[in-house]
Amino acid sequence: MRIDAHQHYWAPERADYGWLTPDLAALYRPFGPDDLAPMLRRHNLDGTVLVQAAPTVAETEFLLEIAQRTPSVLGVVGWADLEAGDAPQAIEKIAKNPLLKSLRPMVQDLDDAHWLARPGLDRAFEALAHTGLAFDALVKPPNLPSLLARLERSPAVRVVVDHGAKPDIAAGGSVGWRDLMEKIAAKPEVYCKLSGLATEAAPGWTEGTLKPYVDHLIACFGPERLMFGSDWPVLTLNGDYDRWFAAAEALTAHLSEAAKTLVFGGAAQRFYRLEKRLTC
Repeated sequence: MRIDAHQHYWAPERADYGWLTPDLAALYRPFGPDDLAPMLRRHNLDGTVLVQAAPTVAETEFLLEIAQRTPSVLGVVGWADLEAGDAPQAIEKIAKNPLLKSLRPMVQDLDDAHWLARPGLDRAFEALAHTGLAFDALVKPPNLPSLLARLERSPAVRVVVDHGAKPDIAAGGSVGWRDLMEKIAAKPEVYCKLSGLATEAAPGWTEGTLKPYVDHLIACFGPERLMFGSDWPVLTLNGDYDRWFAAAEALTAHLSEAAKTLVFGGAAQRFYRLEKRLTC
């Protein structure tokens, strides 16, 4: 399958997003399947992974309801309070929905850059491993040391790094990002998303702007553990779907056809354990 491994739907009137405020005019409106469908058809994508955007169980249930009635949604990445005393029980309960594939705390927004290394999270990660749910690591470079520590503490959990860990491309990169991503990629259970990089670049970015970062991710993870994602509609803050898709294709053009098949669907299908529901 050809898969967009990272996109969002939301409704601002739900009022549980926090970060989604009226000053983000391009994003402050409802986005749903009808908005994305033309782009999926245009790029021959069979489906998507729908990702949480609010730190609430209610929003995860909202996304699962969308997924249930939207065959192009192959899986959902949701949220749970991994620090709660009943986290294992809550994870066991929510994992019963077969469309839920992964959980994602919004680590990048937390004050403690080392939150992921907290021993108090061990029981929640044990529940992820037990249920077969994966873990989406929404992190920035300062969070990478704690992600490495978590990988050591919870080796049985499948992990994907969202957006290449968001290197500060506009500023010319982030200190330590290259080395830390190499260390993380050395863990065979860890995948990475080729997504979100345009948003980290300055306006007017080109393929050349992104190439050093994409090349490094390909070198670290290989096409078998690297998955294309749009991060739409957040992407529209500094680009559009067609432009990013064309850039992703150009930046992977040197790969074999088999390798490109992995990046544009195969890796996501294997990691998230996706099954085809209906071609868009």
